[in-house]
Amino acid sequence: MDFAPLHNWKVTPAEAVELQKQLADQVILQDCLTGQPALVAGADVSYRWHGEQFYAAVVVLSLPDLQPVAEATARGRVTFPYVPGLLSFRELPVLLKAFEELSVSPDLVLVDGQGIAHPRRLGLASHLGLWLGLPTIGCAKSRLCGEHASVGQRRGQQVPLYDKQEQVGVVLTTRDRVKPLYISPGHKIGLRRAVEQVLMCGGGYRLPEPTRQAHLLSNRLRQEVEEG
Repeated sequence: MDFAPLHNWKVTPAEAVELQKQLADQVILQDCLTGQPALVAGADVSYRWHGEQFYAAVVVLSLPDLQPVAEATARGRVTFPYVPGLLSFRELPVLLKAFEELSVSPDLVLVDGQGIAHPRRLGLASHLGLWLGLPTIGCAKSRLCGEHASVGQRRGQQVPLYDKQEQVGVVLTTRDRVKPLYISPGHKIGLRRAVEQVLMCGGGYRLPEPTRQAHLLSNRLRQEVEEG
């Protein structure tokens, strides 16, 4: 894939916060998909806790049959410190290296992370969407901000996620009797369409199949490298 640089990564945490505030104004929360997407990508990064070697994976599946089309990986040393709310400044550089190696351009990207369900409305999925210029969806396993009511245990049940009286996502049950996911628009997609696409990408597990496959691939890459 080819994409133009969005900004320099050599920033301090304080500069990263200010950059997030600026970039958040560029996020588009309208549905920019033309028809039903044919190719959906999942993206994930694996690393040991407090480790500096990061392993990124992107897996592209076809829709609606969720068959593998392409995949790409990358690894890199990360020096940006761990700061809550600034995860994208640690994970995105190596993840973008993986997208550069991708042989196809997906119509939609699902990310294991937040979209606008972020204190400054620029989580990993939104930040990635701005870099790639593609519709992205945040599919996080835990909450970063906001409040919500209890959600039912049947697949498809959902409740709104609010932060400062603004709806920033939904809490969605993706499989019967499993913990829900925190779904939020990343870029170039609306909330309702984001939920529809996540459910369409369900392969019978808690995680959408694209991000589940990316998670497995990134972990496999890390294990192969670290175990020799």
